[in-house]
Amino acid sequence: MSDFQLSLSEYLNTVQEVIRVAFDEPVWVKAEIRNLSIKGGHYYLELAEKEEDTDKVIASCKATIWKFSAAKMVLKFERESGIELSRDLNVLIKVKARFDPQYGFSVNVEDIDSSYTLGDIARRYQQILERLSTEGLVNKNKSLPTPFDIQNVLVIAPENAAGLGDFKKDADALSKAGVCHFVYQTATFQGNTAAVSIIDALGNGLRQWAKDFKAPPDLIVIIRGGGAVNDLAYLNDYNLAALLCKRSVPIWVGIGHEKDRTILDEVAHRSFDTPSKVIGGIRNLIVERTQEVLESLQTIKLLSQHQITAYQSQNDQYIRVIKTLAHGQINEANKSLDMMKSTMQYLAQQQIKLASTQVESLMRETLLQNPRNVMAKGYGIVRSNDKAIRSVKQISGDSIQVELQDGIIEANVTQVSTND
Repeated sequence: MSDFQLSLSEYLNTVQEVIRVAFDEPVWVKAEIRNLSIKGGHYYLELAEKEEDTDKVIASCKATIWKFSAAKMVLKFERESGIELSRDLNVLIKVKARFDPQYGFSVNVEDIDSSYTLGDIARRYQQILERLSTEGLVNKNKSLPTPFDIQNVLVIAPENAAGLGDFKKDADALSKAGVCHFVYQTATFQGNTAAVSIIDALGNGLRQWAKDFKAPPDLIVIIRGGGAVNDLAYLNDYNLAALLCKRSVPIWVGIGHEKDRTILDEVAHRSFDTPSKVIGGIRNLIVERTQEVLESLQTIKLLSQHQITAYQSQNDQYIRVIKTLAHGQINEANKSLDMMKSTMQYLAQQQIKLASTQVESLMRETLLQNPRNVMAKGYGIVRSNDKAIRSVKQISGDSIQVELQDGIIEANVTQVSTND
């Protein structure tokens, strides 16, 4: 055998024949489109298979959709699925092996099963939703109370996107009127980096917000216009959804058109069909709150007027009662005073009568004890040295004077006897 030699072309032509015979019939194959380019109407794809847990590529090859079948095949796939044929899609394709000695191995794509790709996107969507539900995150942001007053809003959107322009028409009017302030942060919303870009934009936006404002935003808004299903599928990312669930600020999203839905719609505090409807929701809430405040003020005014009227009526009633009670108290006091006055007059008169009687008695007694009246009864006044005495011990000298009613006796003291 060592003497048997083939040229490279002979060897590869043999391989080509073997592959042609062995793989003459097309086969349905599952693969991921890692790369895709279009040249001259031909679609050139790079297919790959990855390990489920590590994303390590374990098989890859080139594939071609030739121009004569590409338009019909791709159009049919995109019409049935609503998905643009692009990289990062998992597809079920019918392929036929092809080996060329000059260009190597590749496969020709003869058909694409649109239902498989749709099912794969739906399956991944459902897996993320189930995981968030199991971890108790899916309704966490939904359960936050709606802000009473929306004054400051952080907006995450693709740069210069049409949806952002629609949002800013009304947002600029609110901002100009001083009703609401908007801060914008841009991010990529399609491709493999979409989820990471939004996460970074949100983190950067909140960090800058903390430097510029004392309080957190009243609302976080995430918006982008419509697009192909596979473009929006980049937003179906667990890490992005879990991050939004854990925010303590309500998150409103408006992504795509009415028929479009992403995992962000499932976890957001409120979900809108389009960016225009998000700003409409903000405007409507501000109008509702303003109307509620005006109605509350009117209610307060009416209740206040009713209360004032009721208190005035009650005060008038109290005043009438007080006047009545006061008049009653005054009348009672006057009666008491009159009674006390009569009593005092009576007592005073009695005291005067008693005093008069006592005075008369004292006067009679005084008159009765007048020395002249006493001497008229036979008594006399004894004096010693011109002083009235009442005791023999008061006698000084040898003489005394005895005054009687009708004269004075001068007497000499010869003997003094005391009563034992």
